[in-house]
Amino acid sequence: METTQNLTSSPALPQLGRSVTIERAAEILGVSRRTVYYRISEGVLQTVRTRGGSQRVMVESLLVQHKH
Repeated sequence: METTQNLTSSPALPQLGRSVTIERAAEILGVSRRTVYYRISEGVLQTVRTRGGSQRVMVESLLVQHKH
């Protein structure tokens, strides 16, 4: 948890919780929303569903992608 907290305070990833919207994930990674959905379907990015049914990308899986 400490590692995630340190990484989320970097300028490239300000104020992140445990998950972000598809749009925000695309901004962070510098890719299109379509690419984010592709990476989700390939199992590269992990997601959760909100109570309202929205799909959000887990920050931990984003951090791995952001380093590449």
